[in-house]
Amino acid sequence: MLSLGVRFWLAGLLLASAMAGASLAAASSKPNIVVLLVDDGGYMDFGSYGGEASTPAIDELAAAGVRFTNYHTSPICAPSRAMLLTGLDSHRTGVATIGELLTEEQRDQPDYAPYLRQGVATLASRLKGAGYKTYMTGKWHLGSGPGQLPSQKGFDRTFILDASGADNWEQKSYSPYYDHAPWFADGEPADLPEDFYSSEFLVDQMISYLEADDSDAPFFAYVAFQAIHIPIQAPPEYTRRYEGVYADGWEATMARRFNKAKELGLISSQARPPQLHSSLRSWASLTAEQQRYYEKSMMVNAGMIEAMDHHIGRLLSYLKAAGKFDNTLFVVTSDNGPEYNDPSLNIPFRFWTTLNGYHFDIERLGERGSMAAIGPEWGSAAAVPGSLFKFYASEGGTRVPFIVSGPGVERQGLAHAFTYVTDLTPTLMSLVGLAPDPSLDGKNMLPLLSGKEDDIYKSDYRAMEVSSNAFLVKGEHKLVRITPPFGDGQWRLYNIVSDPAETQDLSAQLPALKQELLGLYADYQKQVGVRPLPAGFIPAEQLGANLQAKLVEYNGGYLVAAAFLLLAIVLALVVAMAALARKLAAKMTTHRME
Repeated sequence: MLSLGVRFWLAGLLLASAMAGASLAAASSKPNIVVLLVDDGGYMDFGSYGGEASTPAIDELAAAGVRFTNYHTSPICAPSRAMLLTGLDSHRTGVATIGELLTEEQRDQPDYAPYLRQGVATLASRLKGAGYKTYMTGKWHLGSGPGQLPSQKGFDRTFILDASGADNWEQKSYSPYYDHAPWFADGEPADLPEDFYSSEFLVDQMISYLEADDSDAPFFAYVAFQAIHIPIQAPPEYTRRYEGVYADGWEATMARRFNKAKELGLISSQARPPQLHSSLRSWASLTAEQQRYYEKSMMVNAGMIEAMDHHIGRLLSYLKAAGKFDNTLFVVTSDNGPEYNDPSLNIPFRFWTTLNGYHFDIERLGERGSMAAIGPEWGSAAAVPGSLFKFYASEGGTRVPFIVSGPGVERQGLAHAFTYVTDLTPTLMSLVGLAPDPSLDGKNMLPLLSGKEDDIYKSDYRAMEVSSNAFLVKGEHKLVRITPPFGDGQWRLYNIVSDPAETQDLSAQLPALKQELLGLYADYQKQVGVRPLPAGFIPAEQLGANLQAKLVEYNGGYLVAAAFLLLAIVLALVVAMAALARKLAAKMTTHRME
């Protein structure tokens, strides 16, 4: 007969085994989660949102789930990514803006690190605590110092870039702000393969992590693509498919997209169309060569989207073959609106690109070594039905596509409710059975996804600020401040349901509402720690100043050598001119003596 102590030990062992089995069973019954984040994707860039690019994989997910028409984010990448992965306002995460826009007053302030504060829990760490395997590939941009990489923020396996962007064909920087392309594998500096192409590589890496996992645990896979950030680059076979699509220019494309948005029900039938900003060029004002350059740029942009979608399709095919697709929740979105900066028009940037082996050749645009971007005019077209683009708090800069499909998503088609980037983390926490965290700023979207509710904000508001661009949305109305050169830094009021292009300022018609929203914004500033910038602050000028400082820092040797060379040439010319002057003087003297 077993002793009492042995019987207690066996009972405890059986109980522990039962609890472990129950925990494993509970974990395996939870859905897998895949988040696919596009970089600088415009509101209508996907086929299911009316765009020209062929995106069958993304469209398949859209058809099986919900397309949100009024989802917002910040207008800049890192703050958006911080909010997406934490459920907190960007100031509370420590990533209130990007390093490229930091002012001297903001440096060394905890809200403007810019990297995730210690103690801020990520979605990955929360899901890992719930039994998930967690993986990430792609752009991180939330810190690369000690303890700042995703491998220290809850991810089990990672292959990531910690920069605002990089080349898509090889391991090199795209901008003077970085002296190299900082890639990391599982927290250690890493090199890229010779046959690297960003979208293909990031999906390959994610599939390899999933294949190596032989457990029954659910997984969280976060793929943060480089597409379609500067430099836009695509295999030429994808680019060629869009020959002629953009030949009639940006105004015609804006009109087509706007009509398509109405046809698809993305916007009100009464909505007013956006217009090019008065400072931007008309298509007709360009030379034939310029038109071909920008047509080709937009062809590359569409080709890069299609190439990304092709590799997303490979990931979906893998999950189907592995029997994991049906139990996987998919989220597809963008971090902000389309990029507007055009390196071809920036003289210091062009100097840097030449030093770093980039070219702007039309025939090879998008291929290895090319530096291409769509610029502000095509950016305006990509942002339809909103106005403006990335960096600005307009609808064009902050309203982006958002698709959710899979387990727990009962609703199909369009959802017109206002939603915000901080809502993703609490939603996924709720979906997997984690207890709500009242400290989070976001709201649970499950009532929208299940079709039980059509509005989760009701009388609540949501506000955002990044580098003095700011908005506050309550109901159908949006209070917004847009900095120069595309705005004037003044607060304006719009109805973004009937006027997503923000064409009619309602400040004079609704003064009481404007004052109410201004009061709410003042409360928001205090709550999250916004540090107001001086009146007249222009982010574009700060960006230029910071880039030029980095250009000097990283290329000082070249600049000094160039300066010495120029000085030597000038001195040589001075010496030569002096010698010539002496010869002429001697000849004149001889002539007079004769």
